[in-house]
Amino acid sequence: MILSFALNYSKHYFMKQLVFIFLSFLFITHNISAQQYSVSSPNGHLKVFISKDNSLHFTLQKDGKTIIPSVEAAMMAESEAIPGIKDKVRKAIKQSVNTNIQPVIAIKNSTIPDKYNELNLQFKNHYSVVFRAYNDAVAYRFETNYPDSITITDERCNISFPQNTTAWFAYNDRWMNSYEHIYKKQPLDSLGKDKTAQLPLLLDLGQEGKVLITESDLYDYPGLYFTGDNTNTLQSVFPPAVKSEVENIRGSGSWDRTFRPAELYDYIARTNGARTFPWRIFAVADRDDQLLNNEIVYKLAAPSRIKDADWIKPGQVAWDWWNDWNITGVDFHAGVNTQTYKYYIDFASRNHIPYIIMDEGWYQLGNMTERVTDVDVKAIADYGKQKGVGVILWCVWRTLDNQMQEAMDLFEQWGIKGIKVDFMDRDDQSVVNFYWRCAEAAARHYLTVDYHGAHKPAGLMRTYPNVVNFEGVPGLEQDKWTDQLATPWMAVTLPYTRMFAGPMDYTPGAMRNAQQKDFRPINDNPMSLGTRCQQLAMYVVFDAPLQMLADNPIAYEKEKDCLDFITSVPTTWDETIPLDGKVGEYVATARRKGNDYFAAAMTNWTARNITIDFSFLPEGTFHMVQFRDGVNAERNGTDYKKVERTITRNDKLTVHLAPGGGWAARIYP
Repeated sequence: MILSFALNYSKHYFMKQLVFIFLSFLFITHNISAQQYSVSSPNGHLKVFISKDNSLHFTLQKDGKTIIPSVEAAMMAESEAIPGIKDKVRKAIKQSVNTNIQPVIAIKNSTIPDKYNELNLQFKNHYSVVFRAYNDAVAYRFETNYPDSITITDERCNISFPQNTTAWFAYNDRWMNSYEHIYKKQPLDSLGKDKTAQLPLLLDLGQEGKVLITESDLYDYPGLYFTGDNTNTLQSVFPPAVKSEVENIRGSGSWDRTFRPAELYDYIARTNGARTFPWRIFAVADRDDQLLNNEIVYKLAAPSRIKDADWIKPGQVAWDWWNDWNITGVDFHAGVNTQTYKYYIDFASRNHIPYIIMDEGWYQLGNMTERVTDVDVKAIADYGKQKGVGVILWCVWRTLDNQMQEAMDLFEQWGIKGIKVDFMDRDDQSVVNFYWRCAEAAARHYLTVDYHGAHKPAGLMRTYPNVVNFEGVPGLEQDKWTDQLATPWMAVTLPYTRMFAGPMDYTPGAMRNAQQKDFRPINDNPMSLGTRCQQLAMYVVFDAPLQMLADNPIAYEKEKDCLDFITSVPTTWDETIPLDGKVGEYVATARRKGNDYFAAAMTNWTARNITIDFSFLPEGTFHMVQFRDGVNAERNGTDYKKVERTITRNDKLTVHLAPGGGWAARIYP
């Protein structure tokens, strides 16, 4: 029996040794045949290890620890895979870049350092894969050089993360998406094939910090999404090219604006064979507040195509739609009419607000050149010119696309300063191309553009800086009909997620403010969730070169202290200084414009004390005007206290934030 056991054990051991030798042989031959490369960030903090064998994949390390075990990258063209199984890298070219970008519109900073190491892997079959490593992000993209057009049937960006990774998911409906969804933190392995997650996508790696995934330089190509298989892997998915749309019946609900795909092609893009493709971005943050000042999306976008951009003037806007034209104490019927808009212009002029917006209602739906009876757009624009106030017009994207030349000629003739283009609600290839076509045509007619019903920003604002804002966010408008979207919890989640991709037209500024127990969604007399000071803080925390004042003139002029603070806040900045924060809990930020500083903080529904460290100030004594939640703000969201004092860089200030609360300050010499 002992002998039998020994013989069996020997056979078992021998077989294990054979298997081990065989696997070792496979491993050795794999590594001999694989082409391997690496590129590091300038400070050595991040390092990408790339391998090309049967496919192209890479890993990402931070300070020597692997934080992304595997990313598989490939494009599937109609006739071949890029890269193919047998394709080899023929040349690997490295370069280092250290320069500064001077943005046309300074969204966060007037000077943006652009320092990175690049690795360009050139294959013999008319394409390259380019990797860039920055100190706070890595990115890659494909470049092709085919003589004819190519058809991309799919692109693979499949990413494996460590066990126990969690993510802030915002889910959408395929393939209609206004990006107005809330972010929910869930385990990564909860993502199945039945769900589609939009970008930006933020992942929590525990002690290793955060990784945020998004894209830049998106043109003539669909937007990137992710699905999963209930493991720790993300699988890329793209809207297919649209062959036909569901037929809309004129006069039916949303007939002029919602165009749902009906038939789809079996590819995602048919495009020029000689081009660069969108950058796939992996931003890395050791601390949450580092996400607040990362401009990688802007840096990777194509430079401005507008040679003379001096006419592009960001600023604040008095907005009509959120407050339902609900002005009182006047001798005319308020609404969508010439008298009401002249009243808004007078209000804007008195308070040095450079623009008003004329939202839905000024034209006959379906025909942008046919005005409604009570609105004389030319007379309103002329009146605004006399008062130093520009006019921005709302319009539906498809109507504008159908009448692009005619409508924009008319807008320029009227002296209109900008357009708010709404309800795209898709980012398949054809609709992404509309964004570019519209931006270019608007630039030729000296019009700024604010995209609503839009996908997330993906670099277009650098290439066409007349695009001064994007919605693509569950903003304040949601409080007109629900208490589930524009909440204080979302207000302190968005700066780390959606806002990473670019500015967002959240449209803050409510003067009626309520705690949860008192809130009611009321369409024609709306209020906000959270405190007055949270609304004020949004003007400092949220990026928005074109920034709305959502409430009506009467409400603001009854609250002159708050109005004066709001209109003192710039919409572009020389410097952004994150102070503190945690995703979904709180945020604190300082900004500089010239010699003036602004600082603000917001919390979710949890009251908390935070300490503001003023060491970001230069030497000297400054005057500070601050707005704090009142002692009764936890009962009445409108309660606040205005306090003035002197401050120096050596001071620290403990601020109490009520539930849904905020704090905001202007600091000047």
